[in-house]
Amino acid sequence: MADSSTRQPSMLQALLPIGLLVILLAFSVYLYGSDSSYGANQIALIICAAVALLVGLKNGQTWRELEKGVVDGISIALGALLILLMVGALIGSWILAGTVPTMIYYGLQILSPEYFYVATCAICAIVALSIGSSWTTAGTVGIGLIGVSQGLGLSMEITAGAIISGAYFGDKMSPLSDTTNLAPAVTGTDLFTHIRHMMWTTTPALIISFVIFAIIGFNADANEQVLVLEDTLQLLNDNFNISLWTLVPMLVVFVLAFKKVPAIATILVGALLAAVFAVIFQSDVIVTFVNEPELQTGLVYLKGVWTSLFSGFSVSTGNEVYDELLSRGGMTSMLNTMFLIITAMSFGAAMEVTGLLHKLIKTVIGVAKSTGALIGSVLATCIGMNVITADQYISIVLPGRMYKAEFKRRGLDAKNLSRTLEDSATITSPLIPWNTCGAYMAGTLGVATGAYWIYCYFNLITPFVSFIYALFNFKITPIEGDEASE
Repeated sequence: MADSSTRQPSMLQALLPIGLLVILLAFSVYLYGSDSSYGANQIALIICAAVALLVGLKNGQTWRELEKGVVDGISIALGALLILLMVGALIGSWILAGTVPTMIYYGLQILSPEYFYVATCAICAIVALSIGSSWTTAGTVGIGLIGVSQGLGLSMEITAGAIISGAYFGDKMSPLSDTTNLAPAVTGTDLFTHIRHMMWTTTPALIISFVIFAIIGFNADANEQVLVLEDTLQLLNDNFNISLWTLVPMLVVFVLAFKKVPAIATILVGALLAAVFAVIFQSDVIVTFVNEPELQTGLVYLKGVWTSLFSGFSVSTGNEVYDELLSRGGMTSMLNTMFLIITAMSFGAAMEVTGLLHKLIKTVIGVAKSTGALIGSVLATCIGMNVITADQYISIVLPGRMYKAEFKRRGLDAKNLSRTLEDSATITSPLIPWNTCGAYMAGTLGVATGAYWIYCYFNLITPFVSFIYALFNFKITPIEGDEASE
């Protein structure tokens, strides 16, 4: 809104698209239930984006300016959309290659049902801490752990919550993570000061999460799990060549991720390598999957791996749970998730280009008088940004820029702001169905965001820990030395 001829939006105008979105999403969930994310929510987001753009036109902005803002906003998500396509291909080829079945097979025998949820959270935390990516963690070991939970007769929803809790702890605390580097860069503090300061809020939240997952695990029904376990092991053995060699594609992905090879390239290599391993180790599986006896052997292998990459793998054994477990993947499985992300980013971009987002944030800053209220407003703003803009990076950068001067004016060290950004923007992003992170986790793990979010204990607890610290002024560091006198 650089043109002086345009009018600044009012608070009522800023709230109009938000209020309408809340109403439409409520009706969407009421009418369509868990299927609301398969089109109804997208329509709601598009309608509200249109309302925001109409406000911009009313205030004197040109259509060209508004259109460019929306297109630029959507372009931010292009990388995430490509990653989603690659992950879809990876899931399909990993199942066909026996990578996922082998992970499930050995996981079923190693992981005890009583400790499964705690172990899942811990495993994902360690992997994400090592490679710095919650997305890669969920798309690799997360897929296997979801399968193990079904094999043990445990809740997929709770398992997804444990995976996401662990993955986001590791992502948040890893110096290799993009968000962990972004938050201190935006606020003007250094990386390792930022990480050390985050430990005060992050560690208690993780410990509490472990305790909750342990309590849930100890109350599981062990007798039913033993029967499900035996059936699943037999089915896996009957339908796949279970071999440790099939885990090589997963190890290659971990190595590439650790070496900070770009995510799209890393996942694509993992998918294509699995396609090769499928031909080597699962030739009989491919023949059954393609089910075209008239084709030459080489063409059967080609069609099998090709199909797994674009439309996923499917199997029919008569066991509904088993079939659902391994009939997944393919690029096409991610198209609805991409649809959701594009419409959500359109709404967020419309709110930003019209100045409505800026108006909301400025109003929130103005009412925060105490330190506790200021940090609480950052938490609320970042969570709101995740809802409105559907992107965790925007939810870090925009509030970070807008609150930076206010923190300095009040004599608060920049590391307080960077920690608060991560305690809210990074952590809550997978809890919103249309956020890029929430949509990715739902698409990858095969569990709806609305079903798993209540079990993401780490993600839910961390903002509360951060707010409690702020209320009692605990570990809220003032500016020291020369910077305080500037």
